[in-house]
Amino acid sequence: MAPHQPWLLLLLLASWPPPGSSETRYQPGDPVVLYVNKVGPYHNPQETYHYYQLPVCSPEKIRHKSLSLGEVLDGDRMAESMYQIRFRESVEKTVLCVKTLTLDQVERLRQAIEELYYFEFMVDDIPLRGFVGYMEESGFLPHSHKIGLWTHLDFHLEWNGDRIIYANVSVRDVKPHSLDDVRGPGPLSLTHTYSVRWSETASERRGERRGRGDDGGFFPRTLEIHWLSIINSMVLVFLLVGFVVVILMRVLKNDLARYNLDEEASSSSSGDDFDHGDNGWKIIHTDVFRFPPCRSLLCAVLGVGSQFLALGTGIIAMALLGMFNVHRHGAINSAAILLYALTCCISGYVSSNFYRQVGGERWVWNIVLTTSLFSAPFFVTWSVVNSVHWANGSTQALPATTILLLLTVWLLVGFPLTVIGGIFGKNRAGPFDAPCRTKNIAREIPPQPWYKATLVHMTIGGFLPFSAISVELYYIFATVWGREQYTLYGILFFVFAILLSVGACISIALTYFQLSGEDYHWWWRSVLSAGSTGVFIFLYSVFYYSRRSNMSGAVQTVEFFGYSLLTGYVFFLMLGTVSFFASLKFIRYIYVNLKMD
Repeated sequence: MAPHQPWLLLLLLASWPPPGSSETRYQPGDPVVLYVNKVGPYHNPQETYHYYQLPVCSPEKIRHKSLSLGEVLDGDRMAESMYQIRFRESVEKTVLCVKTLTLDQVERLRQAIEELYYFEFMVDDIPLRGFVGYMEESGFLPHSHKIGLWTHLDFHLEWNGDRIIYANVSVRDVKPHSLDDVRGPGPLSLTHTYSVRWSETASERRGERRGRGDDGGFFPRTLEIHWLSIINSMVLVFLLVGFVVVILMRVLKNDLARYNLDEEASSSSSGDDFDHGDNGWKIIHTDVFRFPPCRSLLCAVLGVGSQFLALGTGIIAMALLGMFNVHRHGAINSAAILLYALTCCISGYVSSNFYRQVGGERWVWNIVLTTSLFSAPFFVTWSVVNSVHWANGSTQALPATTILLLLTVWLLVGFPLTVIGGIFGKNRAGPFDAPCRTKNIAREIPPQPWYKATLVHMTIGGFLPFSAISVELYYIFATVWGREQYTLYGILFFVFAILLSVGACISIALTYFQLSGEDYHWWWRSVLSAGSTGVFIFLYSVFYYSRRSNMSGAVQTVEFFGYSLLTGYVFFLMLGTVSFFASLKFIRYIYVNLKMD
């Protein structure tokens, strides 16, 4: 299997071009290829269809553009158009084609216009977007409903030297062709035309091309509130860190001073002195490191969570270093697949290493559980979503060749690296080295008040990290479930760091309160406390879908909730891992500093 891995990695790297690879140089009069890409409802970003599925002007033989893996995953299906454009040569109202439509085809166009279908073209990797037609509804009595088809498009392109700097399409001074009176059985003949206008522009960096097109462009965006979100989150972080460091450490200092009495003082005092509610964490020192049930599953959660922590950090770091080209569709998708395959060794190493430390013997089963903990839910979710897209003819349905490629990458790269990481982790694992010796007979846990219940801890531990990212989460949802790329990676880095910090701090605090009640079942509780942030993220996605978006239809709904559920699951794994290791380090610290007989 090993000899195949470099070829697969090279294939993935080849499908993820470097930032400058899409730049094309032109000479005056050179043909500029305009690609048609996709159409779909404006409010359903992931419900897209090939442009030529509509009854529009199309060549006799459709020639598709070779796409990268990321572009295919993004739903792109580019094909050459009939528009004849030459570099720096303007043309006025040129006939594209004369299209004869049947009554059924007219009805399809009417339905597309009523659902606010937009189209996307590409010129030199610059997207051009516009609506297929025009719809106007006005008045109550009498009610008017007008539908028109745009049969003329104006292309405006700006050049500098031998490069295309900016491109746009508009119908500003065009009158739509009315489809309201088309009722007869006869065909409808439409003449489609276009104009091309070139103009020279001042020198610009090529990386600014798309930014110009977004200002006041087809898809709106607002970015002003981001810094307010960061300030709000930073205040919460400082408060939590201050709570943990100042208040909690003062309590611990008093506890340690009280517990670390000399032998004479402790022997002369009653053993019941340690049974007071908030000071009871010493008397469970013989049980606090008792290994939990389902150790293999716990270690698999920690392994996969560590993998996604590395994956998320790697994606953000690569974005901050400018390794993603905003002119290439799906660059982040390709990078995510590549990094996921390479970081599988982390999940195997962490899971197997910790599993051996806690006395696990079935390490082969642990590796199988680790490699399937995310891949199995992902495959089930993707199968449902892809089947819905395929049944509706959407371009979001992956071709068979892409499916085979991704499956091969997982079988020949991801899974072997998980096994290799597991072998290294197992062989390098040392003893657990608990500061306290564990007794054979477990101590009985006293009844706990309602506010120390697991559900209450999950609510508190999930809500606080969620509140730290809630404002920024709206913009992430608006871009992920929109059509523009998220480019504020500096802010995203701060938000990611804030999320991890808040999760670790609240986990330490909740673990201390749990131990002070003489409840030593902290292993799974620490994972669930901050990991429940994933539940809040999924609940927010339900709120976003119903109150903050206009998405509708089976295709968009299945995709949105399927991948939102998967996103919440990933955050559960990541934050549960951070929460567990923060709690483990905290518990080791307090018991190492506790003097015992």
